Amino acid sequence: MPRRFTQLDDVWPAGLGRRLGAMLYDAFLVVAIWVLVAGLHLLAVRHLVGLPAEQVGTGVAQVVSLRLIMLASAFAFFAFFWCRGGMTLGMQAWRLRVQTRDGYTISLRQAMLRFAVACLSFAAFGLGYLWVLFDPERRSWPDIASGTQVVVLPKR
Repeated sequence: MPRRFTQLDDVWPAGLGRRLGAMLYDAFLVVAIWVLVAGLHLLAVRHLVGLPAEQVGTGVAQVVSLRLIMLASAFAFFAFFWCRGGMTLGMQAWRLRVQTRDGYTISLRQAMLRFAVACLSFAAFGLGYLWVLFDPERRSWPDIASGTQVVVLPKR
């Protein structure tokens, strides 16, 4: 059940600088998760599948499975925080929150759409996030596609 946030009159749309700062913080966390996932994948390939060390990482199936697991783990990280309280750890540090336009927590469907469009935004050399500079409501492509907004919270 979506949770309605309070203090909706005290928030304002997030600019590009804060968004990039939060992304940098979250990137460190995602890389740490990926290191753990890669280590577990390596253990699984070596011990459960039984491949010798010199054959680890050489097969197409190994590479594709690792990439899919890394993509899924990154999505799980963001979806968990976005759907639960609207803030990843990086967003908490920069006082940002993602919410629906009505001020509720986002749904899993919105999180999936937001994550997919965020990947496309990065693939387009960050153009989806630079869009914040031109949009009158400071929305990025993930915001527009998922019907969400990223807002700055007031200081406590």
